[in-house]
Amino acid sequence: MRLRSTVRVLAIALPILAAVVLLRSVEPLGSAGGGGACAGRPCSDREGSPETAPASSAKAPGGDQRGIARGDPRSAARPPDEIHARRSIHWRRSEALGLPQAGWLVRGVQLPAEGAHFFTWDPIRRRSPNRAWRRWGTDDLVRTTLRVVHAYAVAHPNAPRVGIGDLSRPHGGDFGAAFGAIGHATHQNGLDVDVYYPLRSGAERAPLSLDEVDLGLAQDLVDRFVRAGSVKVYVGPNTGLTGPPGVVEAIPLHDNHLHARVPG
Repeated sequence: MRLRSTVRVLAIALPILAAVVLLRSVEPLGSAGGGGACAGRPCSDREGSPETAPASSAKAPGGDQRGIARGDPRSAARPPDEIHARRSIHWRRSEALGLPQAGWLVRGVQLPAEGAHFFTWDPIRRRSPNRAWRRWGTDDLVRTTLRVVHAYAVAHPNAPRVGIGDLSRPHGGDFGAAFGAIGHATHQNGLDVDVYYPLRSGAERAPLSLDEVDLGLAQDLVDRFVRAGSVKVYVGPNTGLTGPPGVVEAIPLHDNHLHARVPG
């Protein structure tokens, strides 16, 4: 009798014991405290899988992940042109010394020859791009210019790229007639930039006459430089372009471009 009882007990106990052993062998596959393999989700959807890698791991163009990954709130405010510039500009804190008409530039920053939303124009050779030594300014001037042209491009996606002319020389100083044509009376301490009015034809060059200029788009550029904090925006006397008195002024020789100056 005892033997039969023992056999019956073993017949019941052994399957239970086998089930316990099987469950223990599977348990490590689950997430910690997650209640089973893959925590009730398909294993391919686990955190860290290629399909669901955290947004912060997304690489920026060129492999640069600093502050421009998806999910970084700063990325939405940073213009694409500035992202491009980070790979080609040696950013540093600049100093504008003296006056725009009698000054010099310390630790200047060079504007690239072109970008997604702008091209540069050599006013002496009348071709693009502008020569490298004519494209230097303070870091504030370069950043402001990039931001303005980006915002303009977003607002006018079908407009041509913005034409940018002279800034300052690498260390500032005289930029007069010795450097071509009549030269500049200012542009000496990295705070000034010439920006050509957009052409109605969409061509990427300086206007040959006021008849070629899209005055609506030109006014929009003036307004954007004013909103960006420019202390002066010079425009041509025949353009009819307007702005806040004391900031926007009409002066000769500016019928094909505006001249913006940022604070020192």
